[in-house]
Amino acid sequence: MRASIGDYVHTHGVASSDGQHSGRIVEVKGADNGPPYVVRFPDGEERLIYPGPHTVVEPRFPAD
Repeated sequence: MRASIGDYVHTHGVASSDGQHSGRIVEVKGADNGPPYVVRFPDGEERLIYPGPHTVVEPRFPAD
């Protein structure tokens, strides 16, 4: 998985919608735009995340 600052990260719960979260990447800590990522969520909280199999990255700018 690769991401850039400003991209959105969406995690989806396996069993229910309770596990769904979305936030914006504010820092990329891994090599070559890989994880982990520092993500800021709508409530202002920032967390270091390692994307799992139910995580989707939405590019800030769609590819042409």
